[in-house]
Amino acid sequence: MKKNMRSLSGRRGTCRSEFLRYTAFSVLGTLGISCYILADTYFIAKGLGSDGLAALNLAIPVYNFIYGSGLMLGMGGATMFSIYSGRGEKGLADTMYSNVVYIALGISLIFFAIGCFGAEPIALALGADDSILTMTSIYLKWLLLFSPAFILNTLLQCFVRNDGGPQLSMAAMITGSAANILLDYIFIFSLNMGMFGAVFATGISPVVSMIMMLPHWLKRKNHFSFRLVSLQWGLVKQVLSLGIPSMIAQMSAALVMILFNLLILRLEGNTGVAAYGVIANIAIVTTAIINGIAQGAQPLLSRFYGTGDRNQERAVLGYAMKTAVATSVLLYFLLTAFASPITGIFNSEGNKALQEIAETGMKLYFLSLAATSVNTIFASFFTSVEMALPAQILSLLRGFLLLVPTVFGLAYFFGILGVWLSFPAAEGAAVCYAVAAYRRYGRRMP
Repeated sequence: MKKNMRSLSGRRGTCRSEFLRYTAFSVLGTLGISCYILADTYFIAKGLGSDGLAALNLAIPVYNFIYGSGLMLGMGGATMFSIYSGRGEKGLADTMYSNVVYIALGISLIFFAIGCFGAEPIALALGADDSILTMTSIYLKWLLLFSPAFILNTLLQCFVRNDGGPQLSMAAMITGSAANILLDYIFIFSLNMGMFGAVFATGISPVVSMIMMLPHWLKRKNHFSFRLVSLQWGLVKQVLSLGIPSMIAQMSAALVMILFNLLILRLEGNTGVAAYGVIANIAIVTTAIINGIAQGAQPLLSRFYGTGDRNQERAVLGYAMKTAVATSVLLYFLLTAFASPITGIFNSEGNKALQEIAETGMKLYFLSLAATSVNTIFASFFTSVEMALPAQILSLLRGFLLLVPTVFGLAYFFGILGVWLSFPAAEGAAVCYAVAAYRRYGRRMP
C-alpha cells in the first residue's frame, strides 16, 4: 500500500513539473504573439497619434478572425495529434495533420482574396470615417495579404508544442515578436513608412517564426509528417469540432471589439475609441497569459485522456485552474495600481479625455479577469477530453449569447460605464454553466 502511494505521489510530482515546464514555455510564447499587436499600438501611438490608434483599433478585429482560423485548426489538430499519439496511431496522426494543412491553405486563400479586393469596404463597415479611412484600409489590406503566414505559423506552433517541443515553439513566437518590434521601429520612425510600415513589420513576424521552427524537421524530431492523402471529411469534422471553441473565442473578441467600437463612437467619439484601443491591447496581453496557461495544460490533458489516466487528468486541471486564477488576481491589482502610467504610454499627445476614459475603463473592464481564467481553463479542458459540445456552448455564451444583450442593456442605463461593466458581468454568468458542465463530466468519470 505504501509503495503504491509513493508511486502515485511520484507520478503527481512528475506531472506537476511537466505542467510547469509546458506552461512556462506556452505563456512566454503566447505573450510573444500578443506583442504583434501591442508593438504596433505603441509605435503607432507614438508615430501617428490618436487617429492612428483609432484606425488600428478598428482593424484589430480582422486580425482576430485570421488568428482564430489558425488557432481553430492548430488547437483542434494538435489535440487530436496528442490523443492519437497516446494511442500509438501514427498513421492516423499524419493523415489528420495533412488534412489540416489542406484546410489551412484553403482558408488562407479566402482571406488573401478579401485583402486584394475588399479592404476599404471592410474599413467603412467597421466605422472608419474620412479622417482615418486611409490608414485603416492600408492596415487591413496588408494584414489580409499576410494571412497565409499568420495561419500556417499558428498551426505549426500548436503542433510543435504538442510534439514535445514547447521550448522551440516558445522561442519561435518570441523571435517573431522581437522581429516585429525591431522592424516597427525601423519602418515607422527610421524609414517614415507610417501605417504601412507597422503592418508590414507585423506581417514579416510569422515568417521569421516559421523559419525558427525548421530545426524540428531538420533534426527529425517531428512525430507528424505531411502526406499526399485525400481529404477525409470525417477527420476534418473532428478537428473542427474541437477547434471551433478557439475560433469562437477569437471571433467573439473581434465582434465584441466591433460592437464596443460602434457603441463607444456614439458615446465618446474617436477619443473614446482610442481609449478603448488602449484597454483592448492590454487585454490582448492578459488574455495571452491566461491562454498560455490553458495551452500549456492542453497537451498533458489530451495525453492523459488518451491513455485513460483520470487521476493525472484531474491533477493537471487543478494545477491549471489554480495557476490561472492566482495570476488573474495579481494582474488585476497591477493594472489598477498602475492604470495611469500604463495609459500614459499610449497617450503620446497627452489627451486628458482619453486618459480619464481609459483609466476608468481599465479598472472596471478587468474585473472580469478571474472569471475569464475559470472559463478559459474549462473550455480548454472540455476540448482536450473530446467534449466538443460543452466547449462550444461555453464559448458561445461568453462571446455572443450573454455579452451582446448585456452590453446593450448596461450601456443604455449607464452609458460608457455600462460598456466596461458588461464584460465582467457576462464572464461571471458563464462560469455557472462551466461549473455545471464539469460536474456532469465528473459524474461520468470512472
